[in-house]
This record gives sequence, C-alpha cells and structure tokens, in this order.
Amino acid sequence: MNYVYLKHLYAKRAELEAKLELHDARYCFGEEEVDDGTDSDLRQRLSEIADEIAALESSPGR
Repeated sequence: MNYVYLKHLYAKRAELEAKLELHDARYCFGEEEVDDGTDSDLRQRLSEIADEIAALESSPGR
C-alpha cells in the first residue's frame, strides 16, 4: 500500500471538509451569493476521495 498517497488523501479530505464547513457557515449567515454550486462540487470531491480512501484501506496489501 502506498502510505504516502493515503496520507495525501487524508490531508486533502480534511482540507475539503474545512472548505465545506466554511461554505455552509457563510450560507447560514445569509450570504446567499455563495449558493453557486460550490457546495455540490465540494461534496462530490469529498465523495470521490472517500471512495478512493476506502478502496486503498481495503486492498489486500494492507
């Protein structure tokens, strides 16, 4: 297993989660202009990374 790549994916996931939290907070405080598709893009990217992490973690070489 490529632990360096897995560590990179964990870091990227944390970064995307932080961006999504910030986006959600801005939306909650009435900044309607943030409703530009960023939310769905971040969620899609998070889903892709989560799938890739799951695949790596369940690989037989682990």
